[in-house]
Amino acid sequence: MGCCQSSFQTETHPEKDQTQQQQEPQNHSQSSPGAVPDPAVANGVPSFSEFSLADLKAATNNFSSDNIVSESGEKAPNLVYKGRLKNRKWIAVKKFTKMAWPDPKQFAEEAWGVGKLRHKRLANLIGYCCDGDERLLVAEYMINDTLAKHLFHWENQTIEWAMRLRVAFCIAEALDYCSTEGHPLYHDLNAYRVIFDEDGDPRLSCFGLMKNSRDGKSYSTNLAYTPPEYLRNGRVTPESVIYSFGTVLLDLISGKHIPPSHALDMIRGKNIILLMDSHLEGKFSTEEATVVVGLASQCLQYEPWERPSTRDLVATLAPLQTKPDVPSYVMLGISKYEEAPPTPQRALSPMGEACSRHDLTAIHQILVMNHYKDDEGSNELSFQEWTQQMRDMLEARKRGDYGFRDKDFKTAIDCYSQFIDVGTMVSSTVFARRSLCYLFCDQPDAALADAMQAQIVNPDWPTAFYMQSVALAKLDMQKDAADMLNEAAGLEEKKQRGAKGSVPEALLSISYRSSERQSKTVLLLSMQYVCMTGIMLNNCSVGTNKCCYCVLFV
Repeated sequence: MGCCQSSFQTETHPEKDQTQQQQEPQNHSQSSPGAVPDPAVANGVPSFSEFSLADLKAATNNFSSDNIVSESGEKAPNLVYKGRLKNRKWIAVKKFTKMAWPDPKQFAEEAWGVGKLRHKRLANLIGYCCDGDERLLVAEYMINDTLAKHLFHWENQTIEWAMRLRVAFCIAEALDYCSTEGHPLYHDLNAYRVIFDEDGDPRLSCFGLMKNSRDGKSYSTNLAYTPPEYLRNGRVTPESVIYSFGTVLLDLISGKHIPPSHALDMIRGKNIILLMDSHLEGKFSTEEATVVVGLASQCLQYEPWERPSTRDLVATLAPLQTKPDVPSYVMLGISKYEEAPPTPQRALSPMGEACSRHDLTAIHQILVMNHYKDDEGSNELSFQEWTQQMRDMLEARKRGDYGFRDKDFKTAIDCYSQFIDVGTMVSSTVFARRSLCYLFCDQPDAALADAMQAQIVNPDWPTAFYMQSVALAKLDMQKDAADMLNEAAGLEEKKQRGAKGSVPEALLSISYRSSERQSKTVLLLSMQYVCMTGIMLNNCSVGTNKCCYCVLFV
């Protein structure tokens, strides 16, 4: 990310003279660090406030590597984490090094300056944290990824032309608003700084409005895309932002990251059609494309004063908006995101908390710690030496346990599958563990199926419902996920009160309690079999792998 030297602070931050006057009353009216910020500004965006480090640790699972959504290189060392507050609001947390901002007061002042901005085209800054060596910014989290992801790394469909025009217009509006409000500088504007909200509407990340360090000077992008004046004097100016906007226009036009010098050569040679993204398959207006290419050319002029203003950008792009009534998520080809209802008011267990945050690492730790204690003795077999098949089955489960413990999830899946496929034993814990393995391997459909099997084996087991909740959330079925989480919490509460389950405990596991001198044949003939569907099966083929859902009713 681009940064400005502190010696140019007067030029680059014209609002600085007003900051000190506004700081003290704002600081006195901050919400307490442990509290959820009160909604204050339009569109439900919380007012800017100071967060405690404990709040942000809890929201990001102690800044787990699983929560990292963006990280920069050595020139601009910082990380961005996804997190969730106690009120279930998603946040993005940018973490700086102390070396970048050694003076906490200066960091706070810069953050408060950016925190005053509020606009529907921004992913707004909602807070900061200065605690010891920690320097953190907190912003609204945008659920639908970056422009770079949709433009360069798409899987289902490319962005249609009308949506590209909408992106350009919305970002121009964001820059014009910031300029009008006394924040004309945006550091290192690129396709990764444009992010899409729950409706698929493009927003400009507020992180670029704040310098990456007190006196840093580097753009994080390739120098080929850096404004020429920045290379000469290391200064970010409003005109530098226009140049960077021109590179984003090139991205939208071509669907590729083309060096500005190369693109300008093509434009001068009137090879506009060759510049257009081939994935559009000609589905664009030549007149509109000519306007956008011309605007990009103006933005990329070598001399800063030859570039247009933010107001010019908006005025040029506004007439090109041809589908104002079509929702952005439709044009992006994505489903409309629906936030899950609030979590149950009852207190959640550690497992419930981990599942509500979709924290796979914490779930893994809990399942490792719980081992097989919830299988109600299903592994206490007195006939473990019956057959070589039985020994192989138990050995497969043991190998699966080792893989699960060591986070070798593919091996764990293979071994647990061997155990399950034999069908002689059923274990809700094995299904739950394999479900989590599938989640780690980004296979939520398989994870949901295993979590449902765990419920079949153990109908009143909260963990089975918790795992279904996480899998449903990964499948973007937020309402169903919340319902399942609520049901799991209810079962857990009921269990804590000592209430009995609706299914006899003996039906929840296989337990062979006969003498070792009894043969398997005698045991099978002396027991009734009950399928988990409730059907009595006197001739069940549990020994021949035809029914893996049957248990012994002793």
